[in-house]
Amino acid sequence: MSKEHAVPPTQGVTVTLLTSVDLGPEIEGMAGRQLRMRLVTMAPGAVFGPLHDHKERPGTVYILQGTITDHRDGVATDYGPGVGWPEDRNTTHWLENRGSVPAVEISVDIVKQG
Repeated sequence: MSKEHAVPPTQGVTVTLLTSVDLGPEIEGMAGRQLRMRLVTMAPGAVFGPLHDHKERPGTVYILQGTITDHRDGVATDYGPGVGWPEDRNTTHWLENRGSVPAVEISVDIVKQG
């Protein structure tokens, strides 16, 4: 098994829902979908797993503080404050905070309700 698939369990992550919007009444064909915004805080040494995809759950992430390492396709990429990334149907990844300070991100995505 490759290291990419041996992802440590999620630990040290706090997720706070900031707001959400039911998209059904807003956009035709979006019944049962919700646009949500979350604040994600990752303590030093935190892991946000497991390895997961974003099929039917597109989103974007923006880093407010610290550095988050995004693991995709066997490549680890560090993102710091003021930078973000898209999460589309081709995204399969997991995240970690290798730094010594909490990493904080804003995550916005579209999810199935319920």
